[in-house]
Amino acid sequence: MSSSLVSASWLHANLDSSRSNVKVLDCSWHLPTANRSARTEYAKSHIPGAQFFDIDTVKDLSKGDLPHMLPPASFFGTSMDRYGITGSDHVVLYDTWGVGPACRVLWTFHAMGHDKVSVLNGGLAAWTREGYAVAKGESSESQVGGQPVYHPHDDPLLVCSYVDVVGNIEQLKSGKSDVKQIVDARPHSRFTGEAPEPRAGLSSGHMPHSVSVPATEMTTVVEGVQVLKSPEEIRKVFEDRGVDLSRPIITSCGSGVTAAILYFALLNAGVPRELLTLYDGSWTEYALNPHSEIIKD
Repeated sequence: MSSSLVSASWLHANLDSSRSNVKVLDCSWHLPTANRSARTEYAKSHIPGAQFFDIDTVKDLSKGDLPHMLPPASFFGTSMDRYGITGSDHVVLYDTWGVGPACRVLWTFHAMGHDKVSVLNGGLAAWTREGYAVAKGESSESQVGGQPVYHPHDDPLLVCSYVDVVGNIEQLKSGKSDVKQIVDARPHSRFTGEAPEPRAGLSSGHMPHSVSVPATEMTTVVEGVQVLKSPEEIRKVFEDRGVDLSRPIITSCGSGVTAAILYFALLNAGVPRELLTLYDGSWTEYALNPHSEIIKD
């Protein structure tokens, strides 16, 4: 298991260690159509000591039409101060999917220059399956006072904009082979345009020259818990779709969450981080733009 993917037994042992600098965040999130509140679920059951990280709150608040864009570095730093997290802490992230929104938060930490961050393989379900205790109650973020402690150093190379994507598409159309591949994590039926998007009024379909690799193909179920597939299995999924893992890749999805599952899976499959970029606005931003070319097939 790679250092970015930890087991429930590892986390349990390190939480109990007086020498540990492990901090835990519950990063659970649900689509609005699920009619579920991740924060309410956190209050009912979470890993002891974990605080609740809301991707719909720790975001760029100026992007009103895009649900959870990468926050400005200063705002992210202030949020980490509230959580009591420092740049030297090992942050472990989990969610109720098993392997899901926690990957989005891991990508966010990477984009802020914080590399000592891991995802709990199997999430909360893996923790409870081992019989470990859970806690109840609200998250206990503190009020920030005094000088900032957390100092992020954002990495713009991990983030792709609409302009970047459109420019990349034009290069792909021209037949250039040395440009970034665009890989779409949404369900295949939304990629083809057969199924609607979960956001009302948003067209489904896909970007020209993009490749469909649903995020659900990155995981498998073991003893009732959703966990990440092995590096070999992950590589095979991408290679079977014609994705060249030696070339740069842009991951995209509906709003930047499941694209991060692809990002995380590729990292665990041994793809160097410098080859990976995530389209932050993803399909929501792309399809909202009336000038975007949308393919349905």
